[in-house]
Amino acid sequence: MDAGAATTRDLMALYGELDALHAWRGWHWWPDADPFEVIVGAILVQNTAWANVERALDRLRAANALTPEAMDALPGAALEELVRPSGQYRQKAKKLRAMLALAARHGGLAALLALPAPLLRAELLATWGIGPETADAIIVYAAREPAFVIDAYTMRLFSRLDVGPVTSRDYATWQTFFTAHLPEDRDTWARYHALIVMHGKHLCRKRAPRCSQCTLAARCPFAQTD
Repeated sequence: MDAGAATTRDLMALYGELDALHAWRGWHWWPDADPFEVIVGAILVQNTAWANVERALDRLRAANALTPEAMDALPGAALEELVRPSGQYRQKAKKLRAMLALAARHGGLAALLALPAPLLRAELLATWGIGPETADAIIVYAAREPAFVIDAYTMRLFSRLDVGPVTSRDYATWQTFFTAHLPEDRDTWARYHALIVMHGKHLCRKRAPRCSQCTLAARCPFAQTD
């Protein structure tokens, strides 16, 4: 077996172990989340915990503001107040406005999300306030096209396992590693990212990791030295 095939087998084995550990947990974007709510959540979760995003989403729902049309009709101060629990609320309100403007330029959200994934990604990255992680989350969870999302949880887990480009913190480098070694499948990539996030939140934490509860510990150099 060549090195590439071995890496693919290893990554899929890790996927299976993560699924066994976390399949019972809920995931906020799986499998049939509303696309606009995904987009709003992907923007609001920047630099904050998901619990804070949930509070903001609850306020938006209560105000009947979780559609592009309703949100666009809100006065600026009202939108800022609704998303306040997510932190950096003025900046995030502006980012939501920029996203609404992008959708409007393409004739609506459905038309925007129907763009071919490479073109959609380019359009998202050209929009103020949207970086690679947010763009890829929108593509895989809202447009439901293949994209492998990279985040701090991914780099932490796989660096601790000594799998992948562990000396790099470059988004594209990590993303290429996964997309080169995993079969392109939207559902698998979406689920893999979800499992990584859940593992990072609940077990492979930055501080006080719960290695004793992790079935990956036997093969994890970090766990062996912790």
